[in-house]
Amino acid sequence: MAALEVEGLTKDYGEVLANDDVTFAVAEGEVFGYLGPNGAGKTTTIRTLMGFQSPTSGGGTVLGHDVTDEADLIAAKRRIGYLPANPSFDEGVSGREILDLHASIKGDERREELLETFDPPIDRKVRDYSTGNVQKLGLVQAFMHDPDLVVMDEPTAGLDPLMQRAFNDFVEAEKERGLTVFLSSHVLSEVRRVCDRVGILRGGRLVTTEHIEDLLHRTGKFVRVRVAGDVGASAFDLDGVHDVSCSTTDGGRVDEPAEVDGETVDPPDTGDETTDRAVPGDADSPRVDGPVTECTFTFTGNVNDLIAALGERTVIDLDVEEAPLEEVFMRFYGGDDA
Repeated sequence: MAALEVEGLTKDYGEVLANDDVTFAVAEGEVFGYLGPNGAGKTTTIRTLMGFQSPTSGGGTVLGHDVTDEADLIAAKRRIGYLPANPSFDEGVSGREILDLHASIKGDERREELLETFDPPIDRKVRDYSTGNVQKLGLVQAFMHDPDLVVMDEPTAGLDPLMQRAFNDFVEAEKERGLTVFLSSHVLSEVRRVCDRVGILRGGRLVTTEHIEDLLHRTGKFVRVRVAGDVGASAFDLDGVHDVSCSTTDGGRVDEPAEVDGETVDPPDTGDETTDRAVPGDADSPRVDGPVTECTFTFTGNVNDLIAALGERTVIDLDVEEAPLEEVFMRFYGGDDA
């Protein structure tokens, strides 16, 4: 049984169609990332799943309980942890009192362990908390009753980099224990590290749901290559090559100093007049005769075909990396924040 299911979920506010026939499922023990720009409809989905608002049509289940049936959903909430976007608490009480209240409702068997991990200042009044400390208190309350499913809206917002890393480590450990996590996020490095699958939302509609590795593989590799000669983008006119950018520089003669990382470096005395140019920017690169061209592009084709094409040229160096997740994301959005 899926831990969370959404079927044809639609929420129409009149002027805004926040969710438009959204359908997906999250398996038990899976960490599922829900991605999209501001206004895409992520929070609307989450609020509907938590029973805070009713859908215009469609619906869903969490842990087998109908999100449109208030009485049924109350039973499920005992096994759900929830962290909203921008959590807020009574500012006139301490963090300890906040946690005591939540403990009286749902339990707190993991409170001390979580306080060690996230360390909010629980003996201070909430009014004196920074944004990051409010977020840390919210994380403790979301996990302290040892839920089966945790739903979080931008869980690392306001956290410093060290605490973001601690959160990611914690989620990875919880995944090993079998916890199911559904989270929305703008932090793409976080999504790549902790999520098994992602759903990408745009303008209220679900664009795709894919495993992270499949998504990266389909989007291709990022290639940076330097070759001898004055080479234009047309030299890489192969199937699967996208967005080629090339620049050509003069390497500098062997009897002239070269600029390497901003410093002037005298060339070595090789005694070989045929290798009379240095590649600026890399002291370890081969020395070549003539200009040097650097090209970058995204490649979605067969890497063997790329290697064969490069074999026709003098390759100085070649880097092939997975495309950054930011690049993947922009391929779905094209710079449009709809």
